Amino acid sequence: MSDIVAFGVLSFTSFFTLINPFGTMPIFMTMTADLNQSHRTKTAKKASIVSFITIIIFAFSGQLLFNFFGISVNSFRIVGGVIFFLMGMDMLQARLGKVKLKDSEIKTYVNDISVTPLAIPMICGPGALTNAIVMMEDANTIEKKSVLIFSIFIVILLTYLILYSSSRIIKILGETGINVMMRLMGLIVMVIAVEFFFSGLKPIILDILNN
Repeated sequence: MSDIVAFGVLSFTSFFTLINPFGTMPIFMTMTADLNQSHRTKTAKKASIVSFITIIIFAFSGQLLFNFFGISVNSFRIVGGVIFFLMGMDMLQARLGKVKLKDSEIKTYVNDISVTPLAIPMICGPGALTNAIVMMEDANTIEKKSVLIFSIFIVILLTYLILYSSSRIIKILGETGINVMMRLMGLIVMVIAVEFFFSGLKPIILDILNN
């Protein structure tokens, strides 16, 4: 029993740290600043659902998918780094907060940002997906597998609640505050992008040199 509890605590803490919903929140805030409450909630809900499904799929079949398509986790990190960097550039120039949407465009915009970049790679990035694969391999009993899935569900639920609460923060900060936060977060996102990129590139280069 204590072994299952320890596994559950490890699962929860590792996923919460890797997903980092508090780090995703400012980006979510800036990208949904011009949406009303219902559309913002819908965006958070869809991003959370897509993230949960994606992580569960990778937990059970991630290694098979990677092997089937010949994809490495390091390649995934490089692509994630490129996406982060481009997004950081837009945030640094405060472009995201100035997106003005027509009523006819809102549904498409919500669908677009819910999946990419919010769900993938912001919420379930290379770290979370890799962790899902590794943790599922360590879960050698039905009880542990159930605990792992439940831990992922709780983390995603907390992520949704944190993103949902960002609506109140948007009202407090106002447009100027959002733009300032967006530029600051843009710098941080670009730094994260560089870390992602080179953490994926370094092993590939070393592998090439060794061969």
